[in-house]
Amino acid sequence: MAIDWQPSASIETLRERARLMAKVRAFFDQRDVLEVETPVLGQGGSTDVHLVSLHALARTDRGQRRLWLQTSPEFHMKRLLAAGSGPIFQLAKSFRDGEVGARHNIEFTMLEWYRPQFTLDKLIDETATLVMSLLPSFPGPVVHYRYRELFHTHLEVDPFTTSLEKLRLVAAERAQMSAQSLAGEDRETCLDLLMSVVIEPQLGQHELSVVVDYPASQAALAQRHQDVDGEWVASRFELYLKGVELANGYQELTDASEQRVRFTDDNAERRRLGLPEVDVDERLLAALEHGMPTGAGVALGIDRLIQLALGKARLEDVLAFSTPRC
Repeated sequence: MAIDWQPSASIETLRERARLMAKVRAFFDQRDVLEVETPVLGQGGSTDVHLVSLHALARTDRGQRRLWLQTSPEFHMKRLLAAGSGPIFQLAKSFRDGEVGARHNIEFTMLEWYRPQFTLDKLIDETATLVMSLLPSFPGPVVHYRYRELFHTHLEVDPFTTSLEKLRLVAAERAQMSAQSLAGEDRETCLDLLMSVVIEPQLGQHELSVVVDYPASQAALAQRHQDVDGEWVASRFELYLKGVELANGYQELTDASEQRVRFTDDNAERRRLGLPEVDVDERLLAALEHGMPTGAGVALGIDRLIQLALGKARLEDVLAFSTPRC
């Protein structure tokens, strides 16, 4: 049986990838944002119940320890911010188990940057400027949408007030699933399903779509605030192009006590769902306790952006070696 040893992407595509990566670095160099490198392995992982972290057993000076392959460089970069780094960016290898498909690979490159003292609106503007600089043939406008408005427009339901029973029925119908298959699912699962199946494909078709005011339960490591309707929402945004989620940005949470509560709640939910717990990053919490400057940060899937920029059908078409060929 022949072994498929050749690259996933053509050599010419890899040259184009390198050109676009150079443009990313030039973009931040012009803005005096420091490029950093942080470890791929950490002693804490992402507790997010929607992510599956990979880990390795390593022999260290303290004996065998479980180290986590980072789902993003966020935790280490926030420790640099707390140490006084100022604005920073990184092109970092990241890992998420089970994420394989036309837009996914278990190992991928994340572009992540942090801007002390930036507001979320200012970071949205900078993110859109970067994306447009890599897609000069796509001059469409930047259009903002509220999460609640999208559900009203596309589904005629309110994500904050519609009953769970009705959300399950709508989700089952729109996803072409049986109602019984969603009978035990919670509100977040139904909202995520409706967002991915119905709303996301409509976003960014002739514009850069920016979605804001997600439910407070979806804040993750972001602050929360009250929106114009008086609802508590997450201080975060997502950016979409051609139905593809490209970026996820936060007005960063700096309260160590609140962050510990969220990590604890995540692991409690993992236990409820029968998922393995993930070690909490105590060094991140210590950095937040020391004091991290207020500001905003964003993670952008650079492989996806390059895929769109080069008009490739699958993510593997812009990777030297995708997971099946690694």
